[in-house]
Formats: sequence, C-alpha cells, structure tokens
Amino acid sequence: MPITRLMLGFLVSFFLTLLLGRFLIPTLRRLKAGQAIKEDGPTWHISKQGTPTMGGIMFIVGTGVALVALCVRDLAANPAPLFVLLFALVFGLIGFVDDYAKVAKHQNTGLTAPQKFLLQLAAAIAFTTLLRHGGHLTPNLYVPFVGASIPLPWPVYMVFATLVIVGTVNAVNITDGVDGLAASVTLPVMAFYAAVGAVWGYMTIGLLAAALAGGLMAFLFYNFHPAKVFMGDTGSLFLGGMVCGLAFAYDMPLILIPVGIIYIAETLSDIIQVAYFKATHGKRIFKMAPLHHHFEMCGWSEIRVVATFSAITLAACLLAFAGVYDRFLR
Repeated sequence: MPITRLMLGFLVSFFLTLLLGRFLIPTLRRLKAGQAIKEDGPTWHISKQGTPTMGGIMFIVGTGVALVALCVRDLAANPAPLFVLLFALVFGLIGFVDDYAKVAKHQNTGLTAPQKFLLQLAAAIAFTTLLRHGGHLTPNLYVPFVGASIPLPWPVYMVFATLVIVGTVNAVNITDGVDGLAASVTLPVMAFYAAVGAVWGYMTIGLLAAALAGGLMAFLFYNFHPAKVFMGDTGSLFLGGMVCGLAFAYDMPLILIPVGIIYIAETLSDIIQVAYFKATHGKRIFKMAPLHHHFEMCGWSEIRVVATFSAITLAACLLAFAGVYDRFLR
C-alpha cells in the first residue's frame, strides 16, 4: 500500500531524528556551538544567545537514512529522489560551513553574501542539468489550476530554474527567525509533496518528502518555543533545497507560489523594507523585517506567529493539492 510505505518513511525518520537529538544537542553544547544573535533583531531574542545551532543535522540524517533504507532498490531505477537529496545536502553543506564560521568567530557573520551566492548558483546549475539529462525535467512550464503548460526554450528555462532555486533557498533561510517557524511552515509543504507522490505514483519522491516531514516533526520537540536547539543555516538551507528540489523533481516549479506563500511574504517584506528605507532616507513600512519580526513587534508571541504562518501554509497547500490533483489522472 502506497500510504503504508509513506507512513513507514515518516516514522523511521521521526524516531531516528528524535533519538539523534538526545545525543546531538549535548554534543553541540560541549563543543560550544552556540548561536550568536543579531544585535539589530528584537531585544528579547538576546536571551537566546548561546543556544546550540546546527541542529538541522538531526533531521538531515533522519531523512537520508529513511530514504536509502526503504528505497535502495528503487533508486537505481529512478534516481531523481537521490538527486534531490544530494542537491539539498549540498545546500546543507554550504550552511554548515557558514554556521561553523559563525561559531568559530563567535559572531553572526559567516560566509560573505557573494560566496554564498556563487556556491548556491553552482549547485542550482548542477542540479537542473542532472535532472534535464536524466529525463526528469522538461522545458514546459506547468501552470497549476489551469492544467496547461507553457513551452520555453531550454536556455530560458534553465536561467528561470536557477533563479527560482537560489531565491527559494534563501527565502526559506529568511523564514528561520523564530523558534519552530521554518520547521512548522515546511512541514505542511512536505506533506503536500508526499500526498502528490502517493496520488501520482511517484512513490520514491513522495517517500523522501514524507521522511523529511517525520524528521521535522521530531525536530520540533527540540526546536519549539523555547528552543533547545536551532537548525542553523545547515538546516534551513537544506530545507530550502528540498522545497525547491521536489518542485522541480515533480516538474512543476510554479507550485512554489502557493505552497511557499509564507517564504515569499517573508522575502518580500525584507526587500520592501530595505528599498523603502533607502528611498525615503530612513522611513520604514514594517516595524521590523522580515515579516515575523514585524508581528513580534506588534505584540504577537512566537507561538502565535508560528501557529498563524503554519495555518496559512496548510491552507495554501490544500488549495495547491486541489489545483494539481488530476494532472496525471486524466
């Protein structure tokens, strides 16, 4: 039964991630791998200074082990899920290098923006090239809800794909600013991808999404407010890689618009704030950017921010599922 297999992937990753957390968090504390908090963030976040970071390692391992253990034979026939996992791992590695640099310097600056961008750009180009030559990607841009595809020249599509990937990965990274937020928002996105895999018969891709959902659910035991550990850029860049990687593996990158509505809103709030601040020489639209900090400044608790943003994502994912449900069922 497809659903049984997806549930097994979820459970294997869930329990493995939960177990890893019991050992990883004390280890990170001993290594003094504490998060440095930005001075320009909310003042009450200063109390989080020193909370262990790089906790994303636990759900990365849980997801990878679940996929390989349950799909080792299937991956030989259909390596697309393995491509997605490796792609996300590359982004996780970029995040790990960034986190390590921050911990080593005891400040909230790691890799420079140009360094991050070039590494992410290289990973995006490599991934889309692999999918293209593996026959897992077409230059036909599928439009959800409409059920039509827009044919594009390959060069145009590859540029589009690269920009979408780099933008999505950084958008997920920006969303990781409140205890449990990035994990809670990404959880329904992974559930969406798993459900699509079950309906369309893309079981290995669906299982990868289900495994990450299980890992995120377990991670929230440690990351929900008040957080005992942060996922760090190690985790958030990995999540960004998975979010956009699965969209391209299903050959429907435009689905990122509804399922990633919170990621988009967070990023736009940052862009608008900076642009308006520069244009008006110091005025602001939001009390603080990105968006989750604005609501905190309005008096929302971290738990309320997480619950609201997650509920919006869940509703958007349900809508997106209705919009693509019959793509391969006609």
